[in-house]
Amino acid sequence: MPRNKFRPAATAFCAIFALALAGCASEQTKKPAGPGFTMIVDDASVSEEKLSKVIAPFFDDPALSETRALVVMEGGRVVAERYAPGYGPDTRLISWSMAKSVTAVLVGMMVADGRLALDTPAIVPEWQTPRDGRAKITLRHLLHMSSGLDHTEMAEGGVEIFDADTPRMLFLDGQENVARYAETRPLEAIPGEKFEYSTATSHILSDIMTRSLTDSKDPIVRRDAMLDYARGRLFEPLGMTSAIPQFDRNGTMLGGSMIHATARDWAKFGEFLRNNGAVRSAQMMPTSWTRFMKTQSPNDKSYGAHLWLNHKRNDGWDQVLFPGKAPSDVFAALGHLGQFVVVSPQHRLTIVRLGNTPDDKLSPIDDQLAKLISVFPKR
Repeated sequence: MPRNKFRPAATAFCAIFALALAGCASEQTKKPAGPGFTMIVDDASVSEEKLSKVIAPFFDDPALSETRALVVMEGGRVVAERYAPGYGPDTRLISWSMAKSVTAVLVGMMVADGRLALDTPAIVPEWQTPRDGRAKITLRHLLHMSSGLDHTEMAEGGVEIFDADTPRMLFLDGQENVARYAETRPLEAIPGEKFEYSTATSHILSDIMTRSLTDSKDPIVRRDAMLDYARGRLFEPLGMTSAIPQFDRNGTMLGGSMIHATARDWAKFGEFLRNNGAVRSAQMMPTSWTRFMKTQSPNDKSYGAHLWLNHKRNDGWDQVLFPGKAPSDVFAALGHLGQFVVVSPQHRLTIVRLGNTPDDKLSPIDDQLAKLISVFPKR
């Protein structure tokens, strides 16, 4: 969920999450005992002292709230990492909406494999009745968050947190079958004409991908088909051996919100995008797809295809990332409560910051990430 959707009602959201997943302040993976871990190499392009100094505020400055893990990769290798006490290199942490960028990559792989098409109507059975305007929705619309479907991500206006679509879909009446909840939403705009950030949209994409892999309605078959594809095409080639996606009871991957992985493995995902879909010189995905993901969408200049871009947003919209403080080609996968995979191609950098910070208090973290990027030389 993006920060512009945050409201004080997030406390209630945490209460819902606590009922469903045993607390929103702690991860589903039990915290390991013992002190945190810090590593900074002595031969990076930035001195060890300077790098240590710019990393310290993430953990020591109260304004930056709770950072649990920070990993910095330069030129494809880890040059610094630090963890809060109770966390370490082997701790899996939740993605929240960073999962959306993973979903977009998997969609791109299926397009490359010929299983899906970007600009033909998405074949969703719920939308195929006569005169249903939803039949015009394409994968491009969904990836740009411009499907036109009526969706309220979080509490806003007169909508209470318990009535907002994302909490209902993930934790209340929609949790058994998230795709059905998402796909039955009516249109509120012509497809392609309105930006509406929506976790439901990413779950629709997960369902479409799964149905491209199997005709079965058996939840276990559906789950295994999607899991095998994600592992075989993405996680294992990237070395993301810790990555574990969650599924609902209908076997749909929660591709908008719930993938668990270590900070190091999230950094590998960022590097994959920085290298335009290549791993160790092997092209795992067409470069045209990563260009598409990093191209501004028609209705929000700071959003690509399930990826945030370092550009100023439309007038009246809350800012995301840090335009003007870092190069405009910086891009990021972002998640609720301050999950970041930030990539700066000009600096050959991938930075992962994972933690537990209210979405309305992320500005100091944005500023510190921009400072961290700035200490590295451009290439």
